[in-house]
Amino acid sequence: MSLLPYYRELGDTGLRLSPLGLGTVKFGRNQGVKYPNQFALPSDQAIRNLLAQAHDLGVNLLDTAPAYGTSEERLGPLLKGQRQQWLICTKVGEEFDNGESHFDFSARHTQASVERSLRRLQTDYLDLVLVHSDGNDLQVLDDEVYPTLQKLKQQGLIRAFGFSGKTVEGGIRALEQGDCAMVTYNLKEQSERPVLDFALSHNKGILIKKALASGHLCLAGEDPVQQGLKLVLAHPAVASAIVGTITPLHLEQNVHTAVALLVSQE
Repeated sequence: MSLLPYYRELGDTGLRLSPLGLGTVKFGRNQGVKYPNQFALPSDQAIRNLLAQAHDLGVNLLDTAPAYGTSEERLGPLLKGQRQQWLICTKVGEEFDNGESHFDFSARHTQASVERSLRRLQTDYLDLVLVHSDGNDLQVLDDEVYPTLQKLKQQGLIRAFGFSGKTVEGGIRALEQGDCAMVTYNLKEQSERPVLDFALSHNKGILIKKALASGHLCLAGEDPVQQGLKLVLAHPAVASAIVGTITPLHLEQNVHTAVALLVSQE
């Protein structure tokens, strides 16, 4: 049981992603999160074991962010010697301090954020950097953040860049100007479906966030994980759905469900 035979291209970036990525917010932050149950941050050994399990199951995408508390700082040492095994996606724009988020999309902050992520993650390049939008998507895209990411891509510090937004208009604009978009798409929320359709017709990449509605998915009488992943993975624009977990059993079940669905689609 492995996702390896089912890797998908992220648009025209040349990056090949496992159809499930591992979200790491729970590695570094348990304040101000929207999960239904409280949780304690896992130990370094627990994260090390989960990363090894994810790799064995064919997961190759790790999703982190400065706004995920200590996630980047913890991942750096734990990934030592494994850099070639993973595609690392992080973010710029949002900071989380003292229990509150604040945003900065200036060129100066964008550059400093990427350089800090490189140090924290102990790597000399990032595979993917997304803009963590504050919801004012079009205004954010008019700021300095996208041109700065383009410059960093040209310098070889990042391989691809994109946008994690909240609106159809923002998602489409982001795809016109960048490589990919991260979109909310699940059984309860499908309003951003036009972004997926635009990406498919323009060979751009799509990542899915909240595929299982941050654990809130509930579909009476049916398996919510199976139904949720079936919806997401059926759209041909989707390269990967990011699912955050710190529970080994949930990780195994998610991958098993995804593989079964992908086999049935062949």
